Amino acid sequence: MYDLMDVESFDKEMIEKGWVLFRNVIPDSMIHDLREDCLKWIAICSEYQIKNNINEAGDGTAHQAVGRGDSIDTFLDMHFFHEYLLRFFDGKPYALNACTPVGGFPNVNIYIHKIHRDVGTYIPGYRLRVNMLVMLDDFTLENGATKVLSGAHLRAEKPSDQDFDKECDTILGPAGSVALFDSYLWHKGGANASSKNRVALTLSFGRPFIKPQLDYARMLGEEYGKGLSELTRQVLGYNCRVPTNHEEWYKPIEKRLYHANQG
Repeated sequence: MYDLMDVESFDKEMIEKGWVLFRNVIPDSMIHDLREDCLKWIAICSEYQIKNNINEAGDGTAHQAVGRGDSIDTFLDMHFFHEYLLRFFDGKPYALNACTPVGGFPNVNIYIHKIHRDVGTYIPGYRLRVNMLVMLDDFTLENGATKVLSGAHLRAEKPSDQDFDKECDTILGPAGSVALFDSYLWHKGGANASSKNRVALTLSFGRPFIKPQLDYARMLGEEYGKGLSELTRQVLGYNCRVPTNHEEWYKPIEKRLYHANQG
């Protein structure tokens, strides 16, 4: 399934460029299911956006798409890129920070089309968070594939639009390809000038002591967590929960909500 890369090559590209592309690593059957479920989540979250007056018609994205028992949950539980994520975090535990389907609709201009990076804190020399971009359609120049400024994960300051557009690289790949990039990397979505969606599943993983965008373990609940593998419990934050009362605080070591190895 993998177009494998040895971890030393992975390290080299992540250090120098800030991103790595794995081509054709997701099987066709899973690509189809993930694409369909991403669009379902976008429809669900569009209703929330409209109901709460965030916008008038949804922005073509969904957030925190976890817990419906669909192919996204299956993908998370398969841990395709665990050895690379573990390498990125120096062999230490990590947890899911965000899970965001993106519709990539034609002729729209939303927040993902502005130059940004997906972490607000910058600590030179310290790997804080990593992004995963799962391509569920071909990523091409015409349909607005993601643009990155290679090496810009090593700089604190935001590049100007002019400098970014002059020096950026475009992450191109067929459906089923996956890019991992340092969350410090300055990037933006390209404009989709085609007539079809460019669907992707975007995720980020961070050090366990960093607050996720949503408290997945609390949302999913203890019973849901009992059916998960140890690695999936770690990734979904069951090992780095914050107690909310004294009963939750005063527990034996083996039952504590925040485990000792979480940083």
